Amino acid sequence: MGTAERRGASEKSVAVRSAARREHEAPDRDIPAHGPAGESTDGQEQPYHRQLWIEEPARRRRMPDPVRTAAVRAVLIIAVTLIQAMVAFLCTLAGSWLAFPMVISSVVGTVVATWAVVDVWVTRQVWSQRNGVVSEPSSTARSLRRERRARRRQERAALREQERIRRRGGSGQLSHS
Repeated sequence: MGTAERRGASEKSVAVRSAARREHEAPDRDIPAHGPAGESTDGQEQPYHRQLWIEEPARRRRMPDPVRTAAVRAVLIIAVTLIQAMVAFLCTLAGSWLAFPMVISSVVGTVVATWAVVDVWVTRQVWSQRNGVVSEPSSTARSLRRERRARRRQERAALREQERIRRRGGSGQLSHS
């Protein structure tokens, strides 16, 4: 058998062996190949393996929508300002006429970016004051919410009482004189 024949034979046997191995193995070596009934393709019952994806609780709560909006706006403004500063620097190095307008716009962009960051901070503070800090037991927002819920409960109870009196055909009086 010549070299070319030997190479063709070894390639063929490797291809046959790897195809046979692929039938009994899952695409990922850590995950067993299961048939339709939950058993492996070779007919033996396999123990349950760990899940591939495990949900973990978030370490921090999600930012409130107004704060997130302000933060995204600030990031975009900062990115544009950094690009302007880079263009201004490169135009200055190149000696272009565009250098002066870009420097001026970079200064203005820096002021606007600072305002955007302060806006995020102010929005976060306003949201915290309006909605309270839920994690603290002494939160004033929690007691305000509790009072609001109690007031709503009383209003609903009064409305139900009025409906009950009306259904009975009463004129709205609680006692007959």
